[in-house]
Amino acid sequence: MLSVLIPVYNYDISVLVKELHAQLQHSKILFEIICLDDCSTIPYAENLLINGLSNCSYTILEKNIGRSSIRNLLAKNATYENLLFLDADTKVIKNGFIQNYLKTIVSETQIIYGGIEYQKEKPSKNELLRWIYGKKREALKVSDRNKFSHLRFLTLNFVMKKRIFEQLKFNEDIPNLRHEDTLFALDAKRMNIGVKHIDNPILHLGLESSDVFLKKSLEACESLKLFVDMGLIDAKDTSLSRIAKTMQTYKLSFAIKGFFQIFKKPMRANLLSDKPSLYIFDIYRLGYYLQIKDV
Repeated sequence: MLSVLIPVYNYDISVLVKELHAQLQHSKILFEIICLDDCSTIPYAENLLINGLSNCSYTILEKNIGRSSIRNLLAKNATYENLLFLDADTKVIKNGFIQNYLKTIVSETQIIYGGIEYQKEKPSKNELLRWIYGKKREALKVSDRNKFSHLRFLTLNFVMKKRIFEQLKFNEDIPNLRHEDTLFALDAKRMNIGVKHIDNPILHLGLESSDVFLKKSLEACESLKLFVDMGLIDAKDTSLSRIAKTMQTYKLSFAIKGFFQIFKKPMRANLLSDKPSLYIFDIYRLGYYLQIKDV
């Protein structure tokens, strides 16, 4: 038995749901696919066709409730004990995607993360930063993900027992910014809820422009700073906040902030170019984080 849960915002998920529906029917298990649209500003008529598929529903919320709340609501509405969360901007690339999860689920299952892949073809120049970051930092082999099982967990493709989710949940008291998935994973770690990594990736679609991705990355810095200040995340829990804390401890943050101020424009130019450097990306984020951290 499986409940597939998909939060939607400004995205056509009809193809994704049809593929999932076909695999679930082939599996001969009891299932449901629940899609909740978080009051999209761009409607897709194709999504309404989902309601014509057996055991599937697509519902548009009357107001936007945010990434944490909508995932909690999806889990609350789920009928079955096994929950499969998928993001809307993903594509199933394995014929046995559902079966791979089903054969891995046991009574002791807590969280199972399948992984992510990015397109092999090099995208246009204005999408390179997101693509390179995704391939180098997110599309990791199982052996690499297992080295830091909680921090290498992403919320776009995972299975979880409903009883475990009810203990954990996504934090709805935080602003609807970024890093809610990091907070979810670290809360799981603190509660001794294990993350099992398997080779069952989905393909990430809809690459953001480098400009948009960089903007979201700085918003993530702001969220991280807020969560550290609130005591929700310990500074040692992420590499960015840990390095920043070390810089502050040894009175070196002023040098990084000075470097950031002087070279901010050329670093940004590199990140938006056809040869973006992840090394520069890390320095850029560190400089920005230290700048807002000392305000």
